[in-house]
Amino acid sequence: MISYEYPLNERIRTLLRLEDLYAKIVHFLSGDAPQDHHVALLTLFEVIEVAGRADLKVDLVQELERQRQILISFRHNPEISEQALSGALYEIEQASSSLLAMAGKIGQYLRENEWLMAIRSRASIPGGVCQFDLPSYHYWLNRNPEQRRSDLEGWLRPMIPIREGLTIVLRLLRASAQPETQLARGGTYQLTMGGRGAQMLQLRLAPVEAVVPEISANKYALNVRFMLSETVVRPRLAERDIPFEITFCSL
Repeated sequence: MISYEYPLNERIRTLLRLEDLYAKIVHFLSGDAPQDHHVALLTLFEVIEVAGRADLKVDLVQELERQRQILISFRHNPEISEQALSGALYEIEQASSSLLAMAGKIGQYLRENEWLMAIRSRASIPGGVCQFDLPSYHYWLNRNPEQRRSDLEGWLRPMIPIREGLTIVLRLLRASAQPETQLARGGTYQLTMGGRGAQMLQLRLAPVEAVVPEISANKYALNVRFMLSETVVRPRLAERDIPFEITFCSL
């Protein structure tokens, strides 16, 4: 099954984007080629851009504390494993402590690095990081892979608490509801939200359906149109019944 996630508010949209960016950094950081570490660095610049919201850290701390209080209320419940509960509480408390220990604006230490900001500025220009534009960066890319990786890990390390916090929040969000089986008749599906307090939608489709969902939603209504995947230039509606699963995720 292919899963598609659609955020229903700006906070979840930001967390999903950051999750995707952190995953890309980890992937390219594991490589040894200069091109791998170049992409990892550019992705790190994207992280500080997306995470630049002044209230992101506060949002995460508040949500983690809310989830901690909910978990505490489950203590001494015979249907809940005390060991699993204690483990979850410890993870949340550790993430909250790490977030609270972060000083200043997210990524400010990178913004104060003139060498990195010069690379970031040139990277916004097509072909702007050629060796004749940034010879010092060309030298860095030709260093030993372990040295480059050590530098990248050092630049990333102060922002790990953000990743740990959003990972917990998104995991809890995804596990908050069970999927419902639905059928999009004639390739379309509409639903009146009717007061559902969802923060994110999950749609799951079998790959054999060969369709891509176009989703539009707000607190009042949900509309999904399933488009034929092979019509890339001019998408066409799949005018047939499409079975799919939908989950209304909410914390």
